[in-house]
Amino acid sequence: MNSILLQITSNTAAAEETVAITNSSILDVMSGIGIPGLVIMAIIFALSVYSVYIFVERYFAIKKANVLDKNFMNRVKEFVLNGNIEGAKDWCRKEDSPISHMIGKGVSRIGKSMNDINATIENQANLEVQKMEKGLVALATISGAAPMLGFLGTVTGMITTFKDLADGNTAASEMAGGLYEAMFTTAFGLTAGIIAYVAYNVLNGMIDRVIFKIAASSIEFIDLLSEPTK
Repeated sequence: MNSILLQITSNTAAAEETVAITNSSILDVMSGIGIPGLVIMAIIFALSVYSVYIFVERYFAIKKANVLDKNFMNRVKEFVLNGNIEGAKDWCRKEDSPISHMIGKGVSRIGKSMNDINATIENQANLEVQKMEKGLVALATISGAAPMLGFLGTVTGMITTFKDLADGNTAASEMAGGLYEAMFTTAFGLTAGIIAYVAYNVLNGMIDRVIFKIAASSIEFIDLLSEPTK
């Protein structure tokens, strides 16, 4: 029993020592990075946090936009064929999705020319897509800017290293700060860029699926209006 307790105590002490060494190493690395590198890393960190926020906010917004009652178009068709235009409008208002907004606009133009209805639907569809794409430009910018900022940190780090060499500071400890700055800012920038790039492509894929549904629903609605009246 005593040997087991001694082993547990020994393992705990070893784990605590490892954590302390790791924390000490991280602090040593951060303290070795110059002010330009720390500023660049702070900017990259802020960009990465912003990109995560955009992704989370847009993910749930686009996911919600992709949800639609399976009987939505059937009910619209039923209202329109029965001449109940107000009922069709009310039904479209009950649904909160890009498709219902677009079809609602089309229903409101019934009685006008087909060209007018087509133009109204197309304009509303474009507006709905633009709403879904909100923030995607920022994500694309971050995916390209974050690695470039990381490379800028590499340049500032190498400048620091070469300055130490020019000043005659050839000891490894003297040059470590510049190398830390060069390596860490590059890794940090690439990580932030990859996160933003993946988020951008995931959201684009989700938007494409909604756009496909919008296009299919608009065609179905136009076909409905083109049906001969009985």
